[in-house]
This record gives sequence, structure tokens and C-alpha cells, in this order.
Amino acid sequence: QEAAQKLKPMVPIKFHISSRTDAGVHALCNAAHLDIQRAPGKPAFNEKQLIYGLNYHLRPEPIRILSACRVPGAFHARFSALSRTYLYRLLLGCTHHSEVPVFERDLCWAPAGGSLNVPAMQEAAQFLLGTHDFSTFRSHNSDTPLQSPVRTVLQIDIQPSPGFLSHHYQHRGLEYLELTFRSRSFLYRQVRRMVGTLVAVGQGKLMPHHIKELLEMKDARALPPTAMAPPSGLFLKSVEY
Repeated sequence: QEAAQKLKPMVPIKFHISSRTDAGVHALCNAAHLDIQRAPGKPAFNEKQLIYGLNYHLRPEPIRILSACRVPGAFHARFSALSRTYLYRLLLGCTHHSEVPVFERDLCWAPAGGSLNVPAMQEAAQFLLGTHDFSTFRSHNSDTPLQSPVRTVLQIDIQPSPGFLSHHYQHRGLEYLELTFRSRSFLYRQVRRMVGTLVAVGQGKLMPHHIKELLEMKDARALPPTAMAPPSGLFLKSVEY
């Protein structure tokens, strides 16, 4: 918003972002919209000018504008989204946090213990697909009384993944997993709580059918505090329109 304001618009800029994320969560790609009105006689910015101009003023920040396009006046970055896709990265094989590669620091979660039972996690994930009351899987914040707890999870995938430069330290026996979640919208910390619970299934602390029972409880207190994955492994991957 500050970068856009430095392009000297006639009217103060207001950015509308598609998705808010917790502190410590990353975004591979996010979307926002803004209206920019130039002084009389000056032509509207074209896409390339807008990208270069915004990125010039964003140089000190860990964010870049990747693309820009014109949209109809009724478009809204948040409310026009059809779905949002989040990615969660797990690192397996570390017995202590000091064993996390420095290139992966704050970019994944290395849960304690050995390997995870991925088939059990995939079985458990099936109970989370579809339309449910996800009260058990959300944290409370100021928006909670205003939001319906019903959400529709369209996709959950659990797949092995390469780590950053991991082929250079294969001898360490580290493994990476990516959990992908897609829905039109998610509740506050819903993805992190689902990940933490699926990891508990992978560790044998819960059985797959326990996920169904937790859903049916519709009570956030039913989930132990340790069941919420940390923000460092979570990425907003894309917003679909």
C-alpha cells in the first residue's frame, strides 16, 4: 500500500488482499486489488509500468509483484476468489531442531520422532474432505462469533517432496512431505490444526477414525494445544479466480 502511494495517485490507495496469514506464515503467491487514479492528463499505468513501479518501491521488503492485470470494477481480490490452496512442508528424520538444514530454517516443521505413517495420514485426511462444521479445527479470535464454522475442503494431498538443495546432503537421511489443502476459504488456523492432527495420526498417537470423532465434537477444546502445527511450514500457494 505504501509502495503504491509513492506512485502519486490522485486518491489515497487502499489495498484489498485476498487472504490474511498468521505471523510466520509464508506466501508463494497472493493476490490483491487496488484502484489507482492518476492526475488529469496522465495516462493510466499499463501492466508493465505498474509492476516495475511497485517493485522499485518494494526493494527493501521480502515481497515482489509478479504480475498485474486489469479487472472489472466489480472484482474483489477476497470475495471473488473461487478457492485458495495452502501448502504445508514437513521435514522428517531430525532428532533435534539443530539438525534442520540452515537453508530450511523457518521454512518447514520438523516434528520430533522418526518417520510418519503416511497411509494412515491419507486415510485420516479423507474424513476432512467435503463440507463439515470445522469448529474443532479452528482457533478463536475476534472474528469467531461472526463466522460460520462450516467449510468445504476440496482437496487434501500428502506427497513426498524434495527439499531445498537436499540432494547435496542425501547421506543425512532426511525426508520431506508436502500436505496440500484447497478450499474456498479456511477458518482461523484451520490448516495448522488439521496438519498437527494428521501428524499425530502419522505418529500413532491418534487413529484415522479419531479425526471423524473430533469433527463430530464441534469443540475447539477437544484438540490438545500440541495438535497445532507451527506457522513456519505453512505457505499460501495460490489463489484461484
